[in-house]
Amino acid sequence: MKVKSNKNSPLEEVRKKNPLLGRGWGGSSPSSGGVGEASASKILIIQQKMIGDVLVSSLICENLKLNYPETEVHYVVNRFTIPVIENNPYIDEIVVFEEEYRSNKFAFYKFLKHIRQSNYDVVIDAYGKLESNLITLCSGAKIKIGWEKSLTKFIYTHPVGRLKQPQSEAGLAIEDRLNLLSPLQLDREMVSRPKIHLTIEELAKAKLKLQKFSVDFSKPIFMIGILGSESSKTYPLQKMAKVLDYLVEKTDGQLLFNYMLKQRKKAVEAYKLCKPSTQNKIHVDLLGNSLREFMALTYQCDALLGNEGGAVNMAKALFIPTFTIFSPWINPLAWASFEDGKHHMSIHLKELKPSFYSNVNFKELKPKSERLYYQLDEGKVIKSLSDFLKFYKSISK
Repeated sequence: MKVKSNKNSPLEEVRKKNPLLGRGWGGSSPSSGGVGEASASKILIIQQKMIGDVLVSSLICENLKLNYPETEVHYVVNRFTIPVIENNPYIDEIVVFEEEYRSNKFAFYKFLKHIRQSNYDVVIDAYGKLESNLITLCSGAKIKIGWEKSLTKFIYTHPVGRLKQPQSEAGLAIEDRLNLLSPLQLDREMVSRPKIHLTIEELAKAKLKLQKFSVDFSKPIFMIGILGSESSKTYPLQKMAKVLDYLVEKTDGQLLFNYMLKQRKKAVEAYKLCKPSTQNKIHVDLLGNSLREFMALTYQCDALLGNEGGAVNMAKALFIPTFTIFSPWINPLAWASFEDGKHHMSIHLKELKPSFYSNVNFKELKPKSERLYYQLDEGKVIKSLSDFLKFYKSISK
């Protein structure tokens, strides 16, 4: 993805009006004829809420840092999402949006005051909700970039519209985030693949854990997204069990279940619905004790298969093959990223019933998701999974 030259970038205009911002914007330093002697300028990126969103929006940080290495890049996220951006070399500071800010107005006011006192030159709001609107508004930044919405676009100096169709295999979720950088007219070609930065120690500990659970590294290992983050994003367990039966029969693979502790009852229910021969291959209690450990365990797997969600995005950022079952109410144009028919594949009810989706608002389908899921026949899912496995002869019988 190529963007325009930054000679007429708003950043350059800010630099001309205030030379003390100089270093960082144009990649020049005083010794090479650049403007200004002050330290690099500061940019704040805001992306609250879910893990997949935070991971995808980290691309904004990466592309900014690659274009302006001396610029300070700060990133506002919720605390529970920090593990996916830990050790990211393109983020200088993680600014935590604590949960209490939603209920405690005084705590939120102090947070906004801290943002104001941080003297950011640019704010990029990738979240676009009330809280991030207020953060942007109170920042005092000269350049404010965010989504073009009728009620809030006045907040931003550069409102950006969302794309209608993806222009690449990266998908709309990524392309929309990168499009937020378009007002800055960066020089370099955009990096469009998020990355997770695990340490050698984390990977070694994960491998040791698998060995303690007697996982056989000579046979395929699959991480299974057995449950979605909510019922509306969870493929019916009876159907999922049949898919897992096929997977084990076809590959003789070993299955690791990914679920939250509060979901254990449902995970065990799915386990019991599988054939005994499949149950023998499932390590239902082999869980990561943290999100970082889950990612390190996933890195050891041959592929991740299951419900669409943060785990799929993490696997892709670890360059692990994925097979995804989309919820009927999730727009695949946004999140079916890097699907090449080989390393990453998915299935969505839209493929089976295209006419039904011709004039539909995906989010309005959420209350009907359970009924719609049952129209996604497990035989169709197994057929797509079979196509996925053909590209991995090493993990198929």
